[in-house]
Amino acid sequence: MKIALINENSQAAKNAVIEKALRKVVEPMGHEVLNFGMYTAEDERQLTYVQIGILAAVLLNGGIVDYVITGCGTGIGAMLACNSFPGVICGHAEDALDAYTFAQINDGNALAIPFAKGYGWGGDLNLEYIFEKLFSEPSGQGYPRERAVPEQRNKRILDGVRKTAFRPLTEILPELDRELVRGALGGELLKSLLSSCKDRALAQTVLSLL
Repeated sequence: MKIALINENSQAAKNAVIEKALRKVVEPMGHEVLNFGMYTAEDERQLTYVQIGILAAVLLNGGIVDYVITGCGTGIGAMLACNSFPGVICGHAEDALDAYTFAQINDGNALAIPFAKGYGWGGDLNLEYIFEKLFSEPSGQGYPRERAVPEQRNKRILDGVRKTAFRPLTEILPELDRELVRGALGGELLKSLLSSCKDRALAQTVLSLL
């Protein structure tokens, strides 16, 4: 699994701490971490939580990554932005139990974490515990297990509703503010990975906007 890490500007200073915790947990599992920044608070390219949603949507819809780890001060803005786009089901987790139940019940592909709220002594350990429970088992198995059948049925219903409710990302991106989109998608790492995008129409849309 390829896992993207995306930080917005208010919590960019924690990027290295988050990346270290994520790599420590998931690389022994055989997963790959791709850090899309922001890397420091002083980065020239500043990402807002709205731009996180745009970038996450391109990465997931294009099959460039399989999962997105993101967040902001409370995690709520990043979650809302991600869920504004097709192909992204983003949960919110403050602790390991949140992460585990989201993975098992809701079977999403992105997680927003509050990197400022309650983040103090032991914050790095809490991140490790979140990542451990998020990726410890295949997602979507249900919790508790005897609830698996109705939970999986509800997830299929949700997927159907979202498919009807959203337009293709190739139609959405050109109608957004051009500078907003360019700021979200202008990172060098994404540019280097566009050739691996499984949706060629999406890749061409991104290139035309950049």
